[in-house]
Amino acid sequence: MRMWRQLPSIGLVAVLGLAGPAGAVEGTRAFFPALDAERGRLVINGATDIEAMEPLIRDFQLTARDVAIDYTDYVTNELYHDADIACRLQQPFGDLLLSSSVDQLVKLANDGCALQHVSPETGSVPAWANWRDEVFGFTFEPSVMVYHKDFVPPEDVPHTHGELTDLLRFKPDYYRGRIGTYDLRQSGIGYLLAFLDAQQASTTYGRLLESLSRAQAVLRCCNNAVLSELDSGNVYIGYNILGSYAYAASRRNAKLRIVLPRDYTLILSRGALVPVGAKRRDLAGRFLDYLLSERGQEVAREKAFFFSWNGALPAEVDGPAKLVESGIGRPIRIGPALLAAQDRLQRSRFIDDWTKLIVDTPVRLRPN
Repeated sequence: MRMWRQLPSIGLVAVLGLAGPAGAVEGTRAFFPALDAERGRLVINGATDIEAMEPLIRDFQLTARDVAIDYTDYVTNELYHDADIACRLQQPFGDLLLSSSVDQLVKLANDGCALQHVSPETGSVPAWANWRDEVFGFTFEPSVMVYHKDFVPPEDVPHTHGELTDLLRFKPDYYRGRIGTYDLRQSGIGYLLAFLDAQQASTTYGRLLESLSRAQAVLRCCNNAVLSELDSGNVYIGYNILGSYAYAASRRNAKLRIVLPRDYTLILSRGALVPVGAKRRDLAGRFLDYLLSERGQEVAREKAFFFSWNGALPAEVDGPAKLVESGIGRPIRIGPALLAAQDRLQRSRFIDDWTKLIVDTPVRLRPN
C-alpha cells in the first residue's frame, strides 16, 4: 500500500502544518512554486523529510527563479519499490531520487535504472561518495544514540554499543518498552544500518540484539517516528537514529541529547540518483550540482543536515571534535560492496533472523 498522501498544491507551510513535535510527517507531498514565471518543473521523489529539504529547495530557487519543484517524501522501502517497478516498466518516476538507503540506490543503478551525470561539481565529490557518476552522496550523517535526559540519569548514558547492551541487561525492568529503533521489515535505512552493524562487530551486534529483544524494543518505521516517541517521553533511548534528524529534534526539545558511539560510529552520505525515465534531466542535473556545490553544502550544514565532513560537531553533541580524524567515524562507502546488503536471499535471511529474535521470541526474564 502506498504510504504517502497527495495534498493540494497550496504551499509548503500547509504541508508542514501536519507535522508532529518531532518533525515533518513522512509520506507527504509539497509544491514549491517558481519565484518568477515558471519555465520548468523539477519532480523530486525523496526518502528525505520535506522539513530538511526545504532550506535547500528554497535556496536553489534563488539561483533558478523560473523553476518550480514538486517534492514527494516517501519512506525508503516505498521509494525503492516504486522506482524499481517504474524502471522495469520503462515508465517515468520523477526527475531525481534522494534516499538515505544508499544501498537501494546502488541496486537501482546496478540494474540500469540510473543516468550518468558529470560536471565540475561531481568531479569534486570524494571517491567514497560517487559511484560510476550515477549515485552521489551529498550529506554527512552519523548514526547516533539519542536519550531523554529526564528519564536517563547521567550514570546510565551509554557511550558505546557494548554499554547500551549492558544497560539493558542490568536494568531490564526500568528500560523495558523504553528503547526505540527501526522496524527492519519496514525501514530500508534501518535495515542498512543493522546490516552494517553486524559487519562491524558481529559478536557485539548479537549481544545487542538479545538485549533489545529482552527490553521489548519499540519498533517504528522511521527516524521521526522514533524521535516522536522520545519527544513525548514514551521512549527513553533511541538507537541508530540519523544525526541530522536527531539534531533537528534536539533543537526543538532541549531535553533530547545526542551521543556518538565511541567504539564506532557509522556515517551515512544520503544519496542522489537521476532515474533513466527523467523527463527533466537538465533540471535534475542543476539541482544535483547545487547540492554538491559549496553553496549547497553550506546550506545543508547550517540549516538542513547540520553535520559536515570537515566541520566541528554541532553544539551539545556528545562526541569527538573531529569524528573522522578520531578513527571512530566509519563512512559508508557508496559502491558495489553495498550490493551485498540488497542480495535478495541474504536480505531475507537477515530480516527473518532479526524478526525471530526481536519480534517473535517470548521474553524470558533471567536473574541479573
